[in-house]
Amino acid sequence: MLAAILFDLDGTLVNTDPLHFQAWQEILLEHGLEIDRVFYQSRISGRLNPIIIQDILPHLSLDEGEKFAEYKEARFRELAPSLKPLCGLERILEWTKEHSLKRGLVTNAPRKNVDFLLENLELAEIFDAVFVAEEDVTAGKPDPALYKLALERLNITPELALAFEDSPSGIRSAVGAGIRTIGIASTHDPQKLSDVGAFKVIPNFADPSLWSLLFKETQILPEKS
Repeated sequence: MLAAILFDLDGTLVNTDPLHFQAWQEILLEHGLEIDRVFYQSRISGRLNPIIIQDILPHLSLDEGEKFAEYKEARFRELAPSLKPLCGLERILEWTKEHSLKRGLVTNAPRKNVDFLLENLELAEIFDAVFVAEEDVTAGKPDPALYKLALERLNITPELALAFEDSPSGIRSAVGAGIRTIGIASTHDPQKLSDVGAFKVIPNFADPSLWSLLFKETQILPEKS
């Protein structure tokens, strides 16, 4: 039986990936670095900004790196008002309500982006708890610390939770915390998501195989006589 559903934000609740790619591409070009999708997915997607910047712009000071990150995220928010929830999201959120399941948001995204996206998508009041890596733990995804904290704060064991993640780093984080994880193939190749531990991969929340699984998860077995 399930007690909670844990959701990532970027690429899971909403496909922000094209806009993040555009923002990174534009701003890195100002620093003389031209990137493509392969570079973005291997060096940027799913990682925390300080780690990304240290990796690809190591010459920046700590203060310069923070300003760069703020500039990039501000550009992303300029692009983001037109974003829509991933297909089927409204249905699964309603389903969690019908079955009295806790709902947690577990994300590497900066707090300003989290608040902006939840407000823009009319999801600000949906989650029982929101866990933001830069505020709540010392190591973000792929480290399992953020998901372990979510389990602790929601007072549930890993066996009672199900996570949805779109990136290899997010899946490693959730699986590392012992949580069964479904990959959302909105941004990465489905096979890559399976390879890092997703037990099932779907394109979005409207996938029929997901609903077959959720139906089984919420069935109460009859007591043996």
